[in-house]
Amino acid sequence: MGWLMFLLIGLIAGFIAEKVMKRNHGLIKNLVVGVVGAFVGGFLAQQVGIAYAGFVGTLIVATVGAIIVLWLFALLAGR
Repeated sequence: MGWLMFLLIGLIAGFIAEKVMKRNHGLIKNLVVGVVGAFVGGFLAQQVGIAYAGFVGTLIVATVGAIIVLWLFALLAGR
């Protein structure tokens, strides 16, 4: 997957995670959360043996990872 597609998926995943978690972030924070979430989601999917492929599969895994990142951030921040 190219870097541009990776960033696009990260941005979309961050946006979806923001809406699911009822937060209000900017474009850059959504991108960062989505990209970090893609790594977290990919790692977790590999650990439990979930295979994914294509745009939709990658977006789902990245979104789940981004939701986990936002949840952990809120937990650590004491919200």
